[in-house]
Amino acid sequence: MSPAQHEKEAQKAVGLVPQIGSLAARAGLDWFLLALIGMIVLAYLWPQVGVDREPLSLGDVANYGVSVIFFFYGLRLSPAKLKAGLRTWRLHVVVQLSTFILFPLLILPLRSLFTGTEQEALLWLGVFYLAALPSTVSSSVVMVSIAGGNIPAAIFNASISSLIGIFITPLWMGLFLTASAEGFDIWSVLGKLVLQVLLPVVLGILLHRYWGNFADRHKKQLRYFDQIIILLIVYTSFCESFARNMFAAYSIADILILGIGMAGLFFLMFGIIYGVSKLLGFNREDRITAVFCGSKKSLVHGTVMSKVLFPNPSMAGIMLLPIMLYHALQLLAASVIAQAQARKAGIDASGE
Repeated sequence: MSPAQHEKEAQKAVGLVPQIGSLAARAGLDWFLLALIGMIVLAYLWPQVGVDREPLSLGDVANYGVSVIFFFYGLRLSPAKLKAGLRTWRLHVVVQLSTFILFPLLILPLRSLFTGTEQEALLWLGVFYLAALPSTVSSSVVMVSIAGGNIPAAIFNASISSLIGIFITPLWMGLFLTASAEGFDIWSVLGKLVLQVLLPVVLGILLHRYWGNFADRHKKQLRYFDQIIILLIVYTSFCESFARNMFAAYSIADILILGIGMAGLFFLMFGIIYGVSKLLGFNREDRITAVFCGSKKSLVHGTVMSKVLFPNPSMAGIMLLPIMLYHALQLLAASVIAQAQARKAGIDASGE
């Protein structure tokens, strides 16, 4: 092949990059989702980098990053908007009960199916951890906006869910971690949560009136910071798990079955919440808000709280596997459903 032909082929290859990116975006596979997969691959190839504490402990960097994430989260919370959102209280009750009560209660009976080995018990614990997590913030609001739902109520529910999750998630996990995790001390965990999560959130809320506008103006940059810290936590968690061969007992078939189970869980919750919303006589906008806010789970909270909740670092990779699968599936499924709802109502599917 001549140099001119080589150059032509190279230009074709470069031209495919934005096309692939566009196709991935339309399928819900944004750069962050692909980066999460990349972190797992890197952890598998070079686990020692995330385990070593010299010359720099990536785990310690991630710990500090957790506090910064929650500080900026508190900074973006507007007390006035939260107060105004209390009006549609029935909708809020449905969403929060679905998130923190119905989800865990659906997973509890499955515990008897995962009693064969310690690895099976850990996998169930990871699924239960997913069930005990709060709802997402940004993606819930985006999907509600695209589908033409009640956006102020979505913002309120996502924000309140994140705050409630700081307390409810550790309480749910404390029921089982004491027996499953060596060295687990609920009071030590609660102390870490207060220092690393609650205090930064409270400090952020108190400073909202002074720096809230700054946080709003730099929302995009702060989101990138959140994502970088999450990627770092995922990398270090999987490094610990791979370094100690924690995944040796799981086959590809096990992961596929888990993925199918996560998809089934999403659609089950979506269907239940939709049925309850219709039964209670919610209008179309509130039904949309209920199903999207009540069926989604926060990867952000799942990753950052894992740094505090799980004293054994090698457990964290397994604990995060269900929420990572659920995160990918909920993005894909919710995107398709939201756009279908928008078309049905004659709304611009871009969400504008």
